[in-house]
Amino acid sequence: MYQYDQYDQTLVNERVAQFRDQTRRFLAGELSEDQFRPLRLMNGLYIQTHAPMLRVAIPYGLLSSRQLRMLAHIARHYDKGYGHFTTRQNIQYNWPKLEEVPDILADLATVEMHAIQTSGNCIRNTTSDHLAGVCVDELEDPRPWCELIRQWSTLHPEFAFLPRKFKIAVSGAVKDRAATQVHDIGLYLVKNEQGEVGFEVLVGGGLGRTPIIGQTIRPFLEKKHLLSYLEAILRIYNLFGRRDHKYKARVKILLKETGVEPFTRMVEEEWSNIRDGMSMDEREIERVKLFFTSPAYDPNAPADTSLDAKRVSDPAFAVWVRVNTVEHKVPGYRAAFVSLKAQGVAPGDMTDAQMEIVADLADQYSFGELRVTHTQNLLLADVKQADLYELWQRLGAANLATANIGKATDIICCPGLDFCSLANSSSIPVALEIATRLEDADYLYDLGDIRINISGCMNGCGHHTVGHIGILGVDKKGEEWFQLTLGGSSSNDATLGERLGPSVPKADVASTVDTILKTYIELREGDESFLDTVRRTGMAPFQGKVYANH
Repeated sequence: MYQYDQYDQTLVNERVAQFRDQTRRFLAGELSEDQFRPLRLMNGLYIQTHAPMLRVAIPYGLLSSRQLRMLAHIARHYDKGYGHFTTRQNIQYNWPKLEEVPDILADLATVEMHAIQTSGNCIRNTTSDHLAGVCVDELEDPRPWCELIRQWSTLHPEFAFLPRKFKIAVSGAVKDRAATQVHDIGLYLVKNEQGEVGFEVLVGGGLGRTPIIGQTIRPFLEKKHLLSYLEAILRIYNLFGRRDHKYKARVKILLKETGVEPFTRMVEEEWSNIRDGMSMDEREIERVKLFFTSPAYDPNAPADTSLDAKRVSDPAFAVWVRVNTVEHKVPGYRAAFVSLKAQGVAPGDMTDAQMEIVADLADQYSFGELRVTHTQNLLLADVKQADLYELWQRLGAANLATANIGKATDIICCPGLDFCSLANSSSIPVALEIATRLEDADYLYDLGDIRINISGCMNGCGHHTVGHIGILGVDKKGEEWFQLTLGGSSSNDATLGERLGPSVPKADVASTVDTILKTYIELREGDESFLDTVRRTGMAPFQGKVYANH
C-alpha cells in the first residue's frame, strides 16, 4: 500500500495545526458559526443531531493493521467505543467532542491518515473495487490510479469550492464492484482494438434526489492523459455547474441540461488546451505502482488439503467458506470477508475491541492489510486456504463471522434519524427488524444474492435507488413511512429501481420485505435471481401481493 513521503506527511501535519488553531478561535468566539462551517467541513467534521460527526478518509478502502489499531484507539478514547464504516469506504465517528477533534486528527497523522475532503463541496475520497489486485477477473489493478487521483485532487486549489461534492470511482475488473456508473466520474480500465489498456470515462452518474446512471463521454483514454482529462471535466463543471440551487448543482444535472454531446465537446476543447502540459510521466506512474506489488505468497500454499477436509467435517464452516470467501488469483489463497452485519448490530458498526482483533488477524493471516468494502464490510484479501478454519473460528468468537455476504441480511444502511440531522426516518431499526425476520438460514440462502439498501432520506447515503430492494424513509406529518423500489443495481447492469407503490408505515416495512421475498420464490424460474425475476415479471405480481389487503 502507498506510504507517505515527506511532502505527504508535512501537508497533513500542517493541516492538523491549522485546524487546531481554527477550532481554538471558534471556541473562543473569534470565528462565527458561518465562518467556521466551511473550515470544519473541509476537515470532515459535521454537526449532527446529538454531537459532531467526524468522517475519516480511507483512500480506496485500503488499511494497514497499524491504521486499524489507531481507528480502534480513537473509538475507545474519543468516542463511545465504536466506529461506522460507510459506502465510500470511509469510517465515521458519531460522538467526538468538538474540542478534541484536533487531537484525533493529530493521532491519525501519526499513521498516515486524515479527514481532509471527506465533506464539503470538493473532490471526495476516491473509491475502488475491494478485490483490487487479487480478483481473478481483473484486467489491471486500479489502486495505483486511485492513488494518483488522490494526490492530484488533495487540496487542489482550483477545486476547493465546487458547486457541490464530487465523487470518483475506478474499476479494473470485468465485474464492476465499485458502483462506477453511479459516480460523478466513473473510470473503467479497458483494452482498445490494439490491445492497449486505458480508461473508459463515464460522467454524470449519481444517486440522491435525482438518481442518474452515468454516460460514457470517452470510450478510450490513454493512461498518461488521465489526470489532464479529469482536470478538464472538473474545470467545465466548476465553470458551468449551477450554484443557484443546491439540488441542481451536481455534474449530473449539468450533463442532463447541457446534453452529453455538447458537454463532451466542452470537455474535449478544454482538454486540448491542457493535456500536453499535464501528461503524466511514466517514471512517476511506475513509482506509484511499486507501492502495490504483490506480497510474498507462499508457493507451497496450493499443496494444503486441509480445507476440503474441514469443509466436510464442519458444515457451518463450509457455509462460511462458500458465502464469505471468494476465489483468489493466486492458487492456495482466498479473499475472506469480515461481516459487519451480525444479528442485532447496526450495519457497518464495529467496536474498538473488534478492530483490535481484526488488526491482529490481518497481521497473522493477510500480510498486515485489509480493505473496507462499499457494502460496509471488511475484507482480508490474502488468506491461505490452510488458515481459513482458524480464521473463521477467531472471527466467530468476535461476532464477525456471520455467513451472509451478498445475502438479504447483508443490508446497506445509512445512520438515519438515530444520528443524522438530515434524515426523515430511522434506518437502523428497520434494517435490524428485517434481518431478524430472515434468521432462518435455509430460507436466507435459498434466496440467493439479494441487495437490500436503506436510506433515511432522499440524499440516498444508503444507495436505496440501486438496491435490488430499495427502502427510502419519508416523513408524513411527523410519522415515519417508507417507499420501496425493486429492480435496482449498481453493477455492470446498473439500473434504477422502480417504485413499488404507495409508501408503508415503519411497522410494516419488515413484513412487506418478507412478502416481496416470498413472492419472488413463487415466481422465479429455476435458479433465476431476484433481479432477473423482477425484470422478467415486472412490478404487477409484487404489487398484487404487497397491497392485496390495502
